[in-house]
Amino acid sequence: MPVYHESLASLSESNRISSLPQRASRLADALEASFGISFSVYDGDGATLAYAPPAMPRGNVELRAELAKQVAQRREAAAIEEEGSLLTVAIPQIEPDGSALVGLATFVTSNARLDEEAPSAARLLDMDETSARIWLGKQPVWPPEALMRMARLATDRLAADQRTNRLRSEVAALSQNISSTYEEISLLYRLTQNLSLAINDEKLNRIALDWLSATLPIQGIAALLLPPPNLSPTNREARREPLLLTEGEWPLSLPQLNDLLNTVGAREARRPIVLNQLVTLRETWRFPAVQQLIVVSLCEGSRCFGYLVAVNHSSGKELGTVEANLLASVASILGIHCGNSDLYRRRAELLTGIVRALTSAIDAKDPYTCGHSDRVARVAERIAKHLGLDPRTLNTIYLSGLLHDIGKIGINDDVLRKPGPLTPAEFEHIKTHPELGYKILVDLNELDEVLPVVLHHHENWDGKGYPHGLVGEDTPLLARIVAVADAFDAMGSDRPYRPGMPDEKVDAILRAGAGKQWDAKVIEAFFAVREDIREIARREREALEIDLQQWL
Repeated sequence: MPVYHESLASLSESNRISSLPQRASRLADALEASFGISFSVYDGDGATLAYAPPAMPRGNVELRAELAKQVAQRREAAAIEEEGSLLTVAIPQIEPDGSALVGLATFVTSNARLDEEAPSAARLLDMDETSARIWLGKQPVWPPEALMRMARLATDRLAADQRTNRLRSEVAALSQNISSTYEEISLLYRLTQNLSLAINDEKLNRIALDWLSATLPIQGIAALLLPPPNLSPTNREARREPLLLTEGEWPLSLPQLNDLLNTVGAREARRPIVLNQLVTLRETWRFPAVQQLIVVSLCEGSRCFGYLVAVNHSSGKELGTVEANLLASVASILGIHCGNSDLYRRRAELLTGIVRALTSAIDAKDPYTCGHSDRVARVAERIAKHLGLDPRTLNTIYLSGLLHDIGKIGINDDVLRKPGPLTPAEFEHIKTHPELGYKILVDLNELDEVLPVVLHHHENWDGKGYPHGLVGEDTPLLARIVAVADAFDAMGSDRPYRPGMPDEKVDAILRAGAGKQWDAKVIEAFFAVREDIREIARREREALEIDLQQWL
């Protein structure tokens, strides 16, 4: 027997090693999709390089392998090397068998001169200075705090994905081997097929309650969903109060259910709680409508997102292990989905923060145009809505309006704030801001649909605009809409060298420019909603209202 166990262990290790390159490549692909740069992957147990993308600098492989092993043991993302403005980040993924893979990549954390950073990069990445200079020129810039926050979120997401995959594997195995519980296994399998961020936790819990009510011998079942932890005050979409969902003959109000959960100790429990008439017939039992009870927590790691509660056997019998195990399995899936949704929410809040920071940076750069981007965003959205564009596109154009002038961050302050007319050279400098804005945002994959607007919002219908002199419909429609909104607000706003124009003059200029500077159909839509736009111009700057479901 000892020999047999030793053979199994040897076979398991052999399988682990043989599958290592494939697993490492999958991890590298997942991390590249999140960060936009290539990762090498190390075996956290064997302290060896498991995968390295072609032409990617490897650095000191032996040192990095040892550091990766330490990160794997700690099971959390960490910065392991720092040289000048270069930071090497390690992100662990714990495999189902307990082994670990660790993804490593070196990031640039500030806009330093290539000549200054090349020697540091050459030492850190084990390459010559010429290659280091070329490599540096291709790298996006990540602020250190945002980078480490994203690294921690990536670690959490990888762990959640592993747990989800493990559950799917367990469900698939059960459906093959336990024919006597086909309906229960089928329910779990169908539930895992709905594990998508496009389905919110309320909808998935309603699906689960409907299936559980039809599968289990119970009279009533409920899901109590708690508000997500650590909500940002700017998040207007997330649930802020407990939500009670019920199916069947449910006998308790929300206050009564909260009282019941406190009574049975559900807040502290992590295993299913099963109570039958041995408890519920006692004089001290304060819930006469509940004769049989199962409570399971909706948890993901240490975070509790709510509870599943089933009451009263349909035939008056006891509820037992079979029902409790099924509820626990469903609750585990729902908890993981809630955890994934929470990770998505946190990532969405991070992107919201980035957009907010960028728009604030624009306003700080040019105080005379403070609020301009916000007004352009709202005016453009109103015009687009009149043109019949769909909700996703409305969201795109709103975000595009907020960020359309981000390139002005790179414009010289003296030129941007000049109180008098610009010289031809200064105007040419100003005209670079669309391309600067494009370069600033191009590495944020979530903003791909915004880029054409940022780049082309100064193109003219007659081809006399910039930066590319596009003619007519060659300019994207959203850029044509933002161009009108931008011109409207610019003409009506006070500037250092002139007061804002009256509405009558602004309207006359827009009408005169229809079919020349601006798309005539967009100008027509502008005047169709002119009163709404006048109201937008009068309102103070509002909080960002971005539907980030469209972006992540």
